[in-house]
Amino acid sequence: MINRRDFLKFSALAAPGLLPASNIFAQTNTIRFGCPVPMSGPFAANGKFSEMGMKFAIQQAGKVIGKELSYTAIDTEGKPATAVRKVKDSIEKGTRFFIGGALSSESLAMGKEAARANSVFVTAAGADEITGNECNRATLRWSVPTFGAIEQTVRPLLDQFPNAKRWYTITPQYVFGDGLLATAKNIFKEKGIEHVGNSSHSLAEKEFSGYLTNAMAAKPDVLLLLNFGSQSSDMLRQAVSFGLKNKMKILMAWASGLEQFETLGANICEGVYFGVQYWHGVDAPFNKQFVSNVNNHLKIDPNYSFAAIYMGTKIVLDAITKANSTDPKAVIAAIEGMKYEGITGTEEIRASDHQVIKNYYLLKGKAKSAMRNKNDYVDIISFGKSFLPLDKTMCKMA
Repeated sequence: MINRRDFLKFSALAAPGLLPASNIFAQTNTIRFGCPVPMSGPFAANGKFSEMGMKFAIQQAGKVIGKELSYTAIDTEGKPATAVRKVKDSIEKGTRFFIGGALSSESLAMGKEAARANSVFVTAAGADEITGNECNRATLRWSVPTFGAIEQTVRPLLDQFPNAKRWYTITPQYVFGDGLLATAKNIFKEKGIEHVGNSSHSLAEKEFSGYLTNAMAAKPDVLLLLNFGSQSSDMLRQAVSFGLKNKMKILMAWASGLEQFETLGANICEGVYFGVQYWHGVDAPFNKQFVSNVNNHLKIDPNYSFAAIYMGTKIVLDAITKANSTDPKAVIAAIEGMKYEGITGTEEIRASDHQVIKNYYLLKGKAKSAMRNKNDYVDIISFGKSFLPLDKTMCKMA
């Protein structure tokens, strides 16, 4: 895990084209980016790494089409109303390019504001609606949505353990959790799996013992965790302390990867299955170059929050270069249909719904004794691309 000294060292780095926030709006020849993510509250750690990812992408680019680059971190607090208000303020000050949104609820709201204000918004949030029935031309999603996350975790685990016929789910009560659960139920029905129960919890919940007691009483073969961030970490810690790893398989469908494994530790991660958008050990040419650059400059391995916002920022920077323009409409036109080598291999942006087509990964936690280095927490079990066909997404671009 990056420590405070390293974080401050990174924050202090000076690079050509990177302007301090105080100078952002004094510049007339500057392309302004916003990083709207939770910088406080339960998802603050994700937000801090997200900001680092944007900063690194801008530092690496230097200048684009002869213009300086700047960015501002925007604390959404994980609240849609707060996120929209602060994005509006940033738009009024001249920012037109936003990459962020840790929660689906805030990302849906910010995407609508971007569309209203002739801006561009790139997110890594998971709700199917982002590139589905609430899609818009201003919004791009880099991450695999909830549909693909479940398809690339539940199905391969069922293939590996065909006798695991009883599943219990624990789900957060908002659009992201609803999407994961709906897709899981569809697979259960198709495969003849008995869904022996579900517990739902609020985003404010911190104590999960009651939910885990209900899960144990149902005697499932697999416990499927559908929450995210600190809530999923707290849930897993409590599950392990209750001895659930010895009684059932545990699958966390949407883990945040390295930053989460560092906080949990190898002993808790061992034997647990995780679904992730990104892992620094992915064997892809661009990812190897990316990891090497981050290692050389920051002396850390990039985690998911860092990598996702880095990649979203790079996509927009490349589109600005391709369009030779900072006009949001021209940049969006350049983004549509873009195909490139990314951090998960070959990635492509579907023009019809602005969904990036990329891999999703199923990982399994290693024993501490098997780790080759301090960040070698998992093995990659499988990966693949699963997306709803366009006629099933319900996306209708204006």
